[in-house]
Amino acid sequence: MSTIDYKIETPTSDRDGISDAVRPSEVDHLRPLPRISVHAFCETEALQRVMERCGQDRRMSKVTFRVNSGSIAAAANMFSTTPTPNLIIIETATEPRSLMQELAPLAAVCDPSTKVIIIGRYNDIPLYRDLIRNGISEYMVAPVAMSDVLGAIATIFVDPEAEPLGRSIAFIGAKGGVGSSTLAHNCAWGISNLFSTEVVLADLDLPYGTANINFDQDPPQGISEAVFSPERLDEVFLDRLLTKCSEHLSLLAAPSMLDRPYDFDATAFQPLMEILLRNAPVSVLDVPHQWSDWTRTVLAEADEVVITAVPDLANLRNAKNLFDSLKNIRPNDKMPHLVLNQVGLPKRPEISPSDFCDSLGVEPVAIIPFDVVLFGNAANSGRMIAEIDKKAPTAETFSQLAHLLTGRATDKKAKSGGLGKILGMLGRK
Repeated sequence: MSTIDYKIETPTSDRDGISDAVRPSEVDHLRPLPRISVHAFCETEALQRVMERCGQDRRMSKVTFRVNSGSIAAAANMFSTTPTPNLIIIETATEPRSLMQELAPLAAVCDPSTKVIIIGRYNDIPLYRDLIRNGISEYMVAPVAMSDVLGAIATIFVDPEAEPLGRSIAFIGAKGGVGSSTLAHNCAWGISNLFSTEVVLADLDLPYGTANINFDQDPPQGISEAVFSPERLDEVFLDRLLTKCSEHLSLLAAPSMLDRPYDFDATAFQPLMEILLRNAPVSVLDVPHQWSDWTRTVLAEADEVVITAVPDLANLRNAKNLFDSLKNIRPNDKMPHLVLNQVGLPKRPEISPSDFCDSLGVEPVAIIPFDVVLFGNAANSGRMIAEIDKKAPTAETFSQLAHLLTGRATDKKAKSGGLGKILGMLGRK
């Protein structure tokens, strides 16, 4: 298996006389694709050329795109040791009666959120129905053109009627100064780095946000332009506001200035959250420690909520109030996650973690010990904990949180949804 390096080429024709050129009118109606990761596995040179042209198209400018020479088996082998991307495109010449069986090894290592497009040789309606019913997003019959591939991807990820692309994770502290922002920033960096998935970190603490400092950034624009000008908010405007922190992590920074009051109504951040869900697989929301109409709305609409607390009496009271309130406004969602931070601060009287959690009736997903040197060095250098010391126990804790919050398992097992459904079907035969 090999990975193709992109280069500009004059459109050619394949051995069957099918041109891989495309007329502008065939793609000019397509919108730019969101920040997704795509891996294509091609068995023929003709499809490799088509995929190469797709990678050069302006609509793919935000897409992390890899083209590999290989089969279904090559894909299964690759993803047995690496996370699966948002979309896998596979070319196969396998006959319909054997295709499901051949997909089984890939199903065993495929994350439930990953979409799959198969490009086959057989115009077989029963096969198409079987594949769609069992988790495949699209089946296309070769030969395909660039416009066909871009159109299929757009149907999955850009279609207004489709489910939102991404998930949002909101972090809030039970009290000011408990490290909720630090937790949010390290988890956002961890998700983007561990899984090579695109993450947008939105610092919602407009007057006092610290994400720009923690990532050593000084962007001229950021989240305030998005919130104060919702009528301008679209994919292009969002791109202008984002600051690149790493290969897969973008920051929507707070102005961190007191030049105006920041009073918002309940729905002020909804347009921003909606466009983030459409354009990024993961959105991490750093919510300030306050209780207002808009923070209540953000927490109510997030897919996951993480509450950070330190083990003292004020945090226990506030955390209990937060859990009770979120249970009322999110009656059909699972409980927020609790992280105990700064545990073991010298000379500070503390409630033991077990007593703290027993009082709340929840189990913590992480207990992070107080480490002034590690966290101080990270903060002062504008780097994340794993960048300072990737072998530190706290770095491993952030890695485990990244897995938990994205629904990824550390070991590769069959998962429900997506290709995982195929395993169940094969077991019934």
